[in-house]
Amino acid sequence: MANYFAIMWNIKPGTQDAVRKAFAEYARPDHDVKDAEGNVVGKLLGTQVYMKENTVIRVLEFEGSIIDVAPHMGRQPAIRALENELDKYLETPRDMSTAEGARKFFMESAMETLVARRWNE
Repeated sequence: MANYFAIMWNIKPGTQDAVRKAFAEYARPDHDVKDAEGNVVGKLLGTQVYMKENTVIRVLEFEGSIIDVAPHMGRQPAIRALENELDKYLETPRDMSTAEGARKFFMESAMETLVARRWNE
């Protein structure tokens, strides 16, 4: 069964084109979610990113636990490069260089899932 996790943040006004470009050009992460020992513990199913004015929302669809997905994503070179690029455009600075800093950002920007429906045939 799929799970979802969404985060929201604001970018500096006028940086929308640079943010569009960063998302258009970033490479895909490994879709097999692995723990620190390399064991497969989940799967990334999809990502959606939305932008309205200076607000950006990223939605992850995955199998497994967000507790495993978050550190897996942090170990992905493609995601680290994207996050480093996005740091230039954020309205509020963040520290993604440490697990504590990343956890703080995700806790502050996480959105509550109200409903997630799929058509089942």
